[in-house]
Amino acid sequence: MNITGASQTRSFAGQLPPQRCFASSHYTSFAVKKLVSRNKGRRSHRRHPALQVVCKDFPRPPLESTINYLEAGQLSSFFRNSERPSKPLQVVVAGAGLAGLSTAKYLADAGHKPILLEARDVLGGKVAAWKDEDGDWYETGLHIFFGAYPNIQNLFGELRIEDRLQWKEHSMIFAMPNKPGEFSRFDFPETLPAPINGIWAILRNNEMLTWPEKVKFAIGLLPAMVGGQPYVEAQDGLTVSEWMKKQGVPDRVNDEVFIAMSKALNFINPDELSMQCILIALNRFLQEKHGSKMAFLDGNPPERLCMPIVDHIRSRGGEVRLNSRIKKIELNPDGTVKHFALSDGTQITGDAYVCATPVDIFKLLVPQEWSEITYFKKLEKLVGVPVINVHIWFDRKLNNTYDHLLFSRSSLLSVYADMSVTCKEYYDPNRSMLELVFAPADEWIGRSDTEIIDATMEELAKLFPDEIAADQSKAKILKYHIVKTPRSVYKTVPNCEPCRPLQRSPIEGFYLAGDYTKQKYLASMEGAVLSGKLCAQSIVQDYSRLTLRSQKSLQSGEVPVPS
Repeated sequence: MNITGASQTRSFAGQLPPQRCFASSHYTSFAVKKLVSRNKGRRSHRRHPALQVVCKDFPRPPLESTINYLEAGQLSSFFRNSERPSKPLQVVVAGAGLAGLSTAKYLADAGHKPILLEARDVLGGKVAAWKDEDGDWYETGLHIFFGAYPNIQNLFGELRIEDRLQWKEHSMIFAMPNKPGEFSRFDFPETLPAPINGIWAILRNNEMLTWPEKVKFAIGLLPAMVGGQPYVEAQDGLTVSEWMKKQGVPDRVNDEVFIAMSKALNFINPDELSMQCILIALNRFLQEKHGSKMAFLDGNPPERLCMPIVDHIRSRGGEVRLNSRIKKIELNPDGTVKHFALSDGTQITGDAYVCATPVDIFKLLVPQEWSEITYFKKLEKLVGVPVINVHIWFDRKLNNTYDHLLFSRSSLLSVYADMSVTCKEYYDPNRSMLELVFAPADEWIGRSDTEIIDATMEELAKLFPDEIAADQSKAKILKYHIVKTPRSVYKTVPNCEPCRPLQRSPIEGFYLAGDYTKQKYLASMEGAVLSGKLCAQSIVQDYSRLTLRSQKSLQSGEVPVPS
């Protein structure tokens, strides 16, 4: 497949030169491989009106009365209502993804002074995005905000940006591989309570599962319904495929439902994914009436979500610094943190320290003196999963799509959406822009952009048989962007749960935040935000001890004055 035009490749490390990364050659390789590639055919020089409201959205669901939303709100109020510190803690937080932003936000709410450091020149971590020379945005991933994300929903409310979520109809829509160009829907009735609305959606769909398969699937799930959370947690040792075989669930349930669900949840197939992950998602979706209802952000995440958090932090005396990459965690003689050494030679000190980077990056930062401590040693089992996000701009508007997230049920693709329809900032009445998650990506992360686009177009030809051909004899590519993330969210394989660390580490004054840390929403945006809140809560609870430690350190001269 030929696409005429220039080709340009840019690495994430290119934003901060590789030689300014960690000293470890492994990390340099990691950074260099994490590419943001752009190949352009005929250029689109259009300019969009700012956030023109043209998409049909559905009303925001009434989430405020749900137990999980109230619990999340109560945790938020802990920070606002906590006693104002006589001397605010200066807390250094590394990583401005959602976990780091959340940590800093809630520390600021409690009256403390966070200093948030981001290695790159863009906010968001796994929700980062970039604008190309045409003014079009391309993102690290296709991000969906569920009704079952109570901490994120509270966060939007606290920032007064609830209107930036574009809610879609309460449905799950799956492509039909055996019927190219057709889709099958699970529609959740608004008039029925949970879990009846979910059961009704499953029973009404007769295209993907037969009645005998539905019955056997339901029987297989009975132990989870009866056993509750203890049963769910006990399934961490089994893959989805192993659990299905054990419960006598037909293979077609795996083929029709669980492959798509596994790839959407963790970018891997059911023969790798821990069944605990599936059961947690099913529990949230079935027990909460609006749990599976989806919303898209109305524009790019750095500006529409991350910047309001940054503004909030700064308005309360906190700091956010970009282009501030940590090179090393320097220690005191007693093994506690002395300061964070940055790649530009500066040293950042504080009363407490938080590492909110992805787990793979943090493992490279762990000081040798900590490496044999069980808390850190267990992290070796937690490894990020590779994923590729593909954006394709076409020369026409595609008709065979929806204003919604779509499950491709392709062997190469996970979920996708026509962002020119689903997102206000990306709206285009004349041309479609498909954003697709290419997963599992283990075998593809090292391949060329051309190979990835060719494979994607072959899959799209099955989803759009009347509009797309692999050779571009129908819809033609104007340009595309490919974002490769060799280590994304942690791979939720069996027996990972015991390795997930609490936010408070055994090192006094040192904490972790990230979706891989211990919290009930696993590897997700909600998990990242909740981990940040739990991290901030631990620090606030440790205020007296941290203050005393800083005073003793100053008296002994072991630690420089925070700066």
